[in-house]
Amino acid sequence: MATATTDRNLCDTCQKTKGISKCEGCSKIFCYNHFVGHRQELNKQLDEVEVTRDVFWQSLSEQISKPQNHILVQKINDWERDSIQLIRQTADEVRKLLQKHIAKHITDIEIKVNKLTDQLRQSRQENDFIETDLHRWKNQLIQLTDELNKPSNITIRQDSKSLINKIYVDISTISSCMTKINANTRWLQNGITVAGSKTRGNDLNQFNGPWGICVDDDEQTMYIADTDNHRIIEWKYGATNGKVVAGENGEGSRPDQLRNPKDVIVDKENDCLIICDQGNDRVVRWPRQNGTSGQTIISDVGCAGLAMDNDGNFYVSDYKKYEVRRWRLGETTGTVVAGGHGQGNCLDQLNAPGYIFVDQDYSVYISEWSNDRVTKWIKGAKEGIVVAGGQGRGNSLAQFSRPRGIIVDQFGTVYVADCDNNRVMRWLKEAKQGTVVVDGNDEEKEPNELCYPQDLSFDRQGNLYIVDYANDRIQRFNIDSSCS
Repeated sequence: MATATTDRNLCDTCQKTKGISKCEGCSKIFCYNHFVGHRQELNKQLDEVEVTRDVFWQSLSEQISKPQNHILVQKINDWERDSIQLIRQTADEVRKLLQKHIAKHITDIEIKVNKLTDQLRQSRQENDFIETDLHRWKNQLIQLTDELNKPSNITIRQDSKSLINKIYVDISTISSCMTKINANTRWLQNGITVAGSKTRGNDLNQFNGPWGICVDDDEQTMYIADTDNHRIIEWKYGATNGKVVAGENGEGSRPDQLRNPKDVIVDKENDCLIICDQGNDRVVRWPRQNGTSGQTIISDVGCAGLAMDNDGNFYVSDYKKYEVRRWRLGETTGTVVAGGHGQGNCLDQLNAPGYIFVDQDYSVYISEWSNDRVTKWIKGAKEGIVVAGGQGRGNSLAQFSRPRGIIVDQFGTVYVADCDNNRVMRWLKEAKQGTVVVDGNDEEKEPNELCYPQDLSFDRQGNLYIVDYANDRIQRFNIDSSCS
């Protein structure tokens, strides 16, 4: 918090060489009298943070007691009023669905506010806080206010095909950051290593062939499939080390072990991780909080990728059976939603299906390692549509060389980790070729280089995270704010 200094540096306030202390928060040096005044100012700022928290808490309490007054509910009410009798039944249906998700959304925010309140109380009691803490708390309250009034994953849309439009509630699987990304978005070309080190290993600051990533902005956390260390790592934003949350007992097939896990997603509804345990031909559900072992929920599957839809159903790509299946809770066989007609490059076939993405319309996007393409399978379709690549293996803007991780935004734009070309590409909807958004250049460890990128994700600010497989690190490429 504060450290005594041994030299005679000047006080930043009075410029006198009295007995002085340095504040570790702002790095300024103060004499005794002005250090006391500095602490008083920090306490005053903490008071302001708590007042802001109290105001927010009052607003949150109103939402808890009267969820029907939420701004999104009011939109539904306005629509109902304008459409009168003809849409009343539909309005009742979607209002109940919306309130269900708003209630869960508010509960999640309430948990976060309670955590923040505990932090403020402890810091106040211990008198242990600095400017960076105050800045972080203020930003958290601003973010919570935005989340309460404008839930980023819930939108109201109307069908314009008829005079009286049917209204829907979208609880989007698309990351909230995607609303900040468009065809003109650019990223800085020098990445920042946010997880991993310069060397391969099994320490908590190292990876050994990382493969899949899941970014949970709500918890300020990344989950990484550390494949050749046979474990899942939880890595907090800004941390220098990770934490093993699954598979800390070495390689194996026991319930408390993993073997070459390739992908991981978060099931927030059940507070658990879903893990693609490829080396054991199984999919495992692992408790996110202090889990010591996993539960096998799918056996005998060549799992290569995982995804989850709005309804909590999850999807598994099977590279051995050349198919993707959707699994509902309690099902024992699942339903084929893509492929299932053997290995091949026809539109009803898959070849080495890997990563998958499911959009809000339940269309499934699949990266095919051996077909060098990304296909889209509309719900219920018997054939896929090539939306990226599919023109042979190569490094032109119309080609891939073993595509891996994929993300699709609300406009149908596809982002792809083009593994063997060491780059990330963006394909606009119905485009004949893509554009390079991150060029990995040579296969080295420099900030602007990638070596066999496997997976990708975005955070809430639109920053791009890339699993740099052969460099055993996670690189973050910040969004270029100078480009619209």
